Amino acid sequence: MADRTLYADFVATRSDRLLRTAYMLTHNWATAEDLLQESLVKAWFAWPRLNEPEPYVRKVLVTTYVSWWRLRWRQELPSDELPEGLLARDMSGGLDERDAMWRALGRLPVKQRAVVVLRFYEDLSLAEVAAVLGCGIGTVKSQSAKALAKLRVDESIMKELHR
Repeated sequence: MADRTLYADFVATRSDRLLRTAYMLTHNWATAEDLLQESLVKAWFAWPRLNEPEPYVRKVLVTTYVSWWRLRWRQELPSDELPEGLLARDMSGGLDERDAMWRALGRLPVKQRAVVVLRFYEDLSLAEVAAVLGCGIGTVKSQSAKALAKLRVDESIMKELHR
């Protein structure tokens, strides 16, 4: 991968998928874009020594995301009120269940969320998830089991499923 001209092709062809992964981790498009951008910058500097760039960038996404949480990185503050001029429209047609699942996923600890996103949304194998997270397969299994157990008993999901 020493040829940096392939970097632009990589970014063009893989950014959408990597952005989706970043969004599933952050639940915020702007933060996901920042996370992807930072990961791609790191990949640029490592590019000459990369044989498999996508797994490398995916690992950088996850490790950067985890480090942001450790540092309590926040650039935007949430607000309960919409800015003036924006109309709130109900576009929830059938999205209540999915929203409940996203919220429950957001309540998981960072590492458990990363395991769930990589394993079930990105459809990576146990070994691939372990490689991305830099841990053993047993850790991936235990974190996955703990996360799924928490999701099974999450009250917000149960309310939506039993409506």
